[in-house]
Amino acid sequence: MADRFVVSITHAHDDPDKATVGFVVANAALASGCETLVFLSTNGVYLAVRGQADTIHESGFAPLKELMDQFVQEGGTIYVCSPCFKKRQLDEGTLIAGATIVGGAKLVEFMRPGSASITY
Repeated sequence: MADRFVVSITHAHDDPDKATVGFVVANAALASGCETLVFLSTNGVYLAVRGQADTIHESGFAPLKELMDQFVQEGGTIYVCSPCFKKRQLDEGTLIAGATIVGGAKLVEFMRPGSASITY
């Protein structure tokens, strides 16, 4: 089993089910001992803005904000696609704790040694 895992999340309010399941899987990867990275791109970057995940609560799952907080508290890393964030004219001063705006090269650097990945 790879010791690194990437969950790419491309949705927020436009598909809260995918956003939620992405963090459920990311937390499961962390719990299994994998160094885990969530990469937020396209509309997923909205999840990196304080308050945006607060109202997402899919039936059958914990609220998204709780899942995201748990992920960061347990040592998960959140990368936010820089061009996607800028395209949406979002403010870096509103980033959630644990999120870092990066270019694609940082994602490649994380994945290069070998990493399983999944996209939501």
